[in-house]
Amino acid sequence: MEWFIWGYSLTFSKTSTNPFIGNLDNAFLRGVLGDTSIASNTIPDLVYCIYQCMFAALTPALAIGAAAERARLLPMIIFIFIWSTLVYNVIAYWTWNPNGWSAELGAIDFAGGTPIHISSGAASLAYALILGRREGHDKKNDDFRPHNMSNVVLGTAFLWFGWFGFNGGSALSGNLRAAMACVVTNLAASVGAITWMCLDYRIEHKFSALGFCSGAIAGLVAITPSSGYVGPAPAIAIGFLGSFACNMAAHMKHWLKYDDVADVFAIHGVGGYVGSILTGIFAEAYIANLDGSTVIAGGWMNRNFIQLGYQLADCNAGMAWSFVITYIILFAMNRIPGLSLRVDRESELKGLDAAEIGEMAYYHIDKIIGIDKQTGKEEVIEEKVQKYPYQPQAQGSLNSGRPLTIKSLNNI
Repeated sequence: MEWFIWGYSLTFSKTSTNPFIGNLDNAFLRGVLGDTSIASNTIPDLVYCIYQCMFAALTPALAIGAAAERARLLPMIIFIFIWSTLVYNVIAYWTWNPNGWSAELGAIDFAGGTPIHISSGAASLAYALILGRREGHDKKNDDFRPHNMSNVVLGTAFLWFGWFGFNGGSALSGNLRAAMACVVTNLAASVGAITWMCLDYRIEHKFSALGFCSGAIAGLVAITPSSGYVGPAPAIAIGFLGSFACNMAAHMKHWLKYDDVADVFAIHGVGGYVGSILTGIFAEAYIANLDGSTVIAGGWMNRNFIQLGYQLADCNAGMAWSFVITYIILFAMNRIPGLSLRVDRESELKGLDAAEIGEMAYYHIDKIIGIDKQTGKEEVIEEKVQKYPYQPQAQGSLNSGRPLTIKSLNNI
C-alpha cells in the first residue's frame, strides 16, 4: 500500500533533482503506465514499478525479523508503513535513482546490498535493542533452535531459487550480464553454505543442516550488490568471506546480549556490508558491459582504487541512517498509548500465534496408554489436545499410585 501511495514516486520519480529523496509527481501511481522507466528505456514504467515493489515488500519483512515471539502485531504494521517511507524509500533513492547522492558519487549496487540488506539488518538490530530479549533468553538458555528443520530447508530452497529472479532480473534483460549474475549468485551461495557448515563443525562436530542453510543465505546476501559486476572467481571469494563474517557476527549477539531471533543483523546487515565493500574490490568493467550498455570504471581489479571509498560512503551512510531513524521511530511509538511494541508476559508465554492471531500452526492429540499390572488391561491415562510449539510438562496422572506401565504415546 505504501508503495502505491507514494513509495514508488519518492524512490523513482524521474523529475526530482533532490539528491536526498524524490517528489510526489507519481503518487498513487499517477502517470505510471507505458512510458519508459527511469532504469531502462526498454522497460515500461508500470512493469518496473511492480518489479521494484518486490524489493519494497521484502525489505521491511526482513527488518521485523528480530521482533518475532514478543512484538505486538498492530504497532508492527504501523511501523512498517512509517519505516518504508523514512528509511527504505530514502536509501533506495540514494542508491538506485540516478539523481541520488550515492549514485552521483559513483557507488555501485546491482541488486540491493545497501537498500535491502544493510538497511533491514540495521533496523533489525534497533528493533531487537528496543524490545529487549525474549522471556527465558538468558545466559543459561540462549540456544533457541528452529522448531521445524524441514521448513527451514524448504524455505532456503525457495529463497535460493528466488534470488536468481532479483539478482539476474536486475539486469532488466535476458542478456549475458543476467546469465552471469545467476552464475555468480549460485557459486557464492554454494561456497557460503559449505563455509558456514565447516565453521560450525569445528565446534559441534556435526554437519548441521541449519548451518548449511544459514551459510547459503549469507553467501546470497554477500553477492547481491556485486552480482552484476563480478565474474565466477571473485564470487567464490565473496561467498567465503561473506559467510565467514556473518558466522562470526551471529556468535557476537551472545556477547553483546541482544536478541535477534532470525539473525537478520548478522546475516543481512553484516553480509550486505561485506558484500558492498568487496564490490569495490572485485568489480570489473567488462562484466558490467556484458549487457552492451553499462560502463563503469570498475574496482581495485581495474586499478580504480577510489571505488572502495565510494562503497564505504554508501554502506556506512545507509547503515547509520537506517539504525538511527529506526530507533527514533520505535522509541517514539513505544511511548504512545496503544502503540506499545511488546506483548505482556502472559501473551508471550502463551505464544503470539494464539495471543495475537488466534490461530496455531500445529494441533496434536497426545494419548498416553498404560497397562494395569494387576489386570493386564490397557488404560488411557491421559488424552488432551496440545497446541505446538509448547514446552512438555510432567503429567500428574502418571503418579496416581496405581501400578501402571507406560505402553505408548500416540499422536493422532
